[in-house]
Amino acid sequence: MISDFFHPNVGGVENHIFMLGVNLTRLGHKVIVITHSHPPNRVGVRWVLPGIKVYYIPLKAIASSATLPNFFASMPYFRPILLRERIDIVHGHASLSSMAHEGMFHAHLMGMRTVFTDHSLFRLDDATGILTNKLLEAALLNVDATICVSNTGRENTVLRARLDPSTVYVIPNALVPEQFKPSTTPLPLKPLNIIVVSRLAYRKGVDLLIAVAPKICEKHQHVNFIIGGDGPKLTALLQMREKHRLQDRIAMLGSVPHQHVRNILIRGSIFLNTSLTESFGVAILEAACAGLYVVCTKVGGVPEVLPEDMITFAKPEEDDVVRALSEAIEYVGQGKHDPHMAHARIKGMYDWGDVATRTEIVYRTVAESQTLSLWDRIVRTMTLGRFAGPIFTIILVMQCLFFATLQWIVPQSEIDMVDDEWDEALFLKHCDLRSN
Repeated sequence: MISDFFHPNVGGVENHIFMLGVNLTRLGHKVIVITHSHPPNRVGVRWVLPGIKVYYIPLKAIASSATLPNFFASMPYFRPILLRERIDIVHGHASLSSMAHEGMFHAHLMGMRTVFTDHSLFRLDDATGILTNKLLEAALLNVDATICVSNTGRENTVLRARLDPSTVYVIPNALVPEQFKPSTTPLPLKPLNIIVVSRLAYRKGVDLLIAVAPKICEKHQHVNFIIGGDGPKLTALLQMREKHRLQDRIAMLGSVPHQHVRNILIRGSIFLNTSLTESFGVAILEAACAGLYVVCTKVGGVPEVLPEDMITFAKPEEDDVVRALSEAIEYVGQGKHDPHMAHARIKGMYDWGDVATRTEIVYRTVAESQTLSLWDRIVRTMTLGRFAGPIFTIILVMQCLFFATLQWIVPQSEIDMVDDEWDEALFLKHCDLRSN
């Protein structure tokens, strides 16, 4: 697994990589993770319980935990790691991860197959989308298979990267239901708490939340908000609370570690998500599993996540969100929503073991498919367009020359191979020392 996004950072992609790795390990596969270093001292080889080996290579993030896009600087790190660990499949995660695309770009030189998982939705009609989509198209041109977390995400990725739909699979996210059990003590219906746990950024619809919260507080005097999260829109939220004098109605918790999210969720009866774009929405799934009734903007892949009787949808417009929240408050207030029944239903719908099994099928399909020759890759690359085609073809040829140079400087025969049994014994010894 290769991505810029991994622990100690916390997020949907980070959790997906970790949980998928854990469950693939339980199926008997060897899984390692490659990501960039984290200051001040997260660099080198680390182990993440229950036994995932992580390589934190010395590349620095420049923005939003992503490294500077390049095509050659990472190869001297990737090559020895992938070879010494005897990797068969390189699995990149996230469209905005430079490391993921570079890892998949280099993998074919070492005879390894590639899989990519796209976790996000992007527009097709703005400058950022046009540039990002051309880079994504070039990155995925020679990838053996692509996985998306929703059918909407699949359609978006196929259009953005001009992929063959037969090579794009849909495998949803999941969760550990035991970590999101509802409260055993019934909550009072007055006051009724609305929970928001999200990164406080524009694309998460925080401007919509800022407009809606004062209206709901005015319309429903027994309703309070509990907001967890951090981000660039935090100041705007605080200013709204001060302006409308809602300090006693809107609680701001700041950044919430993932292991504490459940404790926040069970303080409320309704979960509000105002995202403007969402490929799947793990936060919605976690809230429903914890027994909350969900109100969410109808965007992206969100309609695929929950049954219709567990969620109320709204257009990403101020008045319609107020309407949807008011309906949810009345519905919950009448005692029509059963938190424990909701938890039981989610428990039977989403499971990481199932996600790992379905991903394993993709791996086996990829491993049995025909390998592309260098000439085939060059021919494919030239289809990118009059300007992008020759540019990326030159990059592809330069990559081959750089790889040949590295092979000459440090031949593969001189790279020490990892002894998996010794590696596992060392990890277990380390765990014993820490427990003592």
